[in-house]
Amino acid sequence: MGLNESTEPADVVRRQYLASAAGDLAALRATLAPDVEWTEMAGFPLAGTYRTPQGVTANVMEVLGRDWTGWTAHDDTYVVDGENVVVLARYTARNDATGKDLNVRVAHHFVVRGGLIVRFEQFVDTALVRDAMG
Repeated sequence: MGLNESTEPADVVRRQYLASAAGDLAALRATLAPDVEWTEMAGFPLAGTYRTPQGVTANVMEVLGRDWTGWTAHDDTYVVDGENVVVLARYTARNDATGKDLNVRVAHHFVVRGGLIVRFEQFVDTALVRDAMG
């Protein structure tokens, strides 16, 4: 079974990152449960919890794509414990309003059930993100 068919939690999460990096929002939505809860950290420009696959891509990925050039989450380390997947990653982008580059470490916590992401929580140094915007 290849990465695209696997329901293993780490493979589902990896598909989400690949879809995001490719700008394939339909493929990204396909990794999300209908009742997904996606939380962007307090202090982050998009802070809040978003629900439904369409709600997540409309309120997070599409906004990041509008306000930043080349927004990418580079996933590098996976820690898997059952349905929990923690990914250490790095965001890189350029803010369109300021022209400033962003390069910041992040941690993401996913919960995967039945081959779909049911919960996501972001941890990031929000001050570095705001600095790139100001």
